[in-house]
Amino acid sequence: MTTRSTPLAAPPRPAAAPPGAHLSHLSRVLALGAVAGPAVFTLAWLVLGFVSSGYTVSGTHIAPYSHVSQPISGLGMGGTAPFMNTGFVLSGLLLLAGVIGIFQGITAAGRPVARWVSTVLLALSPAGLVVVGLFDLESPALHFTGAGLIYLLPVISFPVAGHYLRRIPQWRRFGTALFLAGALTLALAVVFTMTFDVDTTAAGHGVAGLTQRVLFTEVLAWFAAMGWLARREPAARRDA
Repeated sequence: MTTRSTPLAAPPRPAAAPPGAHLSHLSRVLALGAVAGPAVFTLAWLVLGFVSSGYTVSGTHIAPYSHVSQPISGLGMGGTAPFMNTGFVLSGLLLLAGVIGIFQGITAAGRPVARWVSTVLLALSPAGLVVVGLFDLESPALHFTGAGLIYLLPVISFPVAGHYLRRIPQWRRFGTALFLAGALTLALAVVFTMTFDVDTTAAGHGVAGLTQRVLFTEVLAWFAAMGWLARREPAARRDA
C-alpha cells in the first residue's frame, strides 16, 4: 500500500508595492524641506541678531545690530557671517527639496506642463536664498537679485501655483489662498520698500529690519504650509 505525499503549498508572496509607491514616499519626505527650510532661516536670524556686534559694509561700520532697524543681510557680514550665510544656503537647499517633493508628489492631476511651471517658479525663491548666502552686501548686484527672487517673485509664483492647485480637489482651498498670498506679498513688499533707506539704516534708525522680517516670514510661511499639507496628505488622495 502506497501513500501519496501532499506537496506543501508555497507561502504567499508579499504584494508588490504599486508603481510609484517609493517615489510617493520620497516626495512626502522631501516635502518636509519646505517646513524645515523656513524654520532654519528664521531661527538663524532670530538668534544671531541678539549676538551680533554689528557689521561693516562699504567702509561704514553699523552697530549695534537691531532686529527693528537692520536688515537680515547685515548678519551675513561681520562676526556672524559664517553662521548666517550658512543658514541662507542650508535653508535654501531644504526649501528647494521641499518644493520639488511637493509637486513631484502630485503626479496625476492637471497638465504636466502646468505642474513643472509651478515647480520652477516656486523653486526660484529658495535659489534666491542660496544666492544671498553666497554673495553678501559687498556684491550688491547678485545679492539684491537673490533677495528679489525671495520676496518679489512670489507675487507671481504664488498665483501661478494656486491656479494649478485649484484643479486638485484636496488642494482647491489652498490654491485659492495662494492668490491672496500673492497680493499680500506685494503689499508687504511695497511697505518694506517704502520704509527702507540706506542712510537711515546705517544710522540705526527706522523700521526697515522689522518690515523686512514680516515680509520674509509671510512668504516662507506659505511655503511651510504647503509642505506641511503635502506631508500630511495621503499619497492616494494626492494622486486622485
